[in-house]
Amino acid sequence: MNKKSLTALLSLATFAASAAMTEPPGLNEKLRPAADEQLAFVLAAEGVQVYACKPSPKDPYAYAWAFVAPEAALSEGGSIVGRHYAGPTWESSSDGSSVKGTVRERQDGGHGNIPLLLLGGTAGPKDGKFAGVTSVQRVATRGGVEPADKCDASNAGKELRVPYTADYYFYKRK
Repeated sequence: MNKKSLTALLSLATFAASAAMTEPPGLNEKLRPAADEQLAFVLAAEGVQVYACKPSPKDPYAYAWAFVAPEAALSEGGSIVGRHYAGPTWESSSDGSSVKGTVRERQDGGHGNIPLLLLGGTAGPKDGKFAGVTSVQRVATRGGVEPADKCDASNAGKELRVPYTADYYFYKRK
């Protein structure tokens, strides 16, 4: 490969990488991170949203599906790099760093999909990939909604695991 071809190939790769590291399309203004934050990395999640059949908080004689926790593998470039679990928490499998989120804003994810979210991030004590993460966006959600199965006294305590996928955009201060 000659120098000109190599330069063109590297330019194309750089453009593709920067295009992949932009804000996701279709977000409401309220789902955007603060102006002093910049995108650090994006991870794809594949897993389940866990729900349990419990007495309704509104009516002690009724039952309803209650969200328990996510359980998902996080991947980057086709390789699993971490996990997503209750908290909600995202954790790196290589360095043990983590970030815990608190929901700030929601946007409808479309029929049959869990909502898009903007979460505030609080990084855990370990240095690594998630150190310094200040915001997390959950976008491109597919599935994961509350089960359609019957939830009544005969199913009390039953858990269902609903498959979902999503992309998580992680932001850090500029």
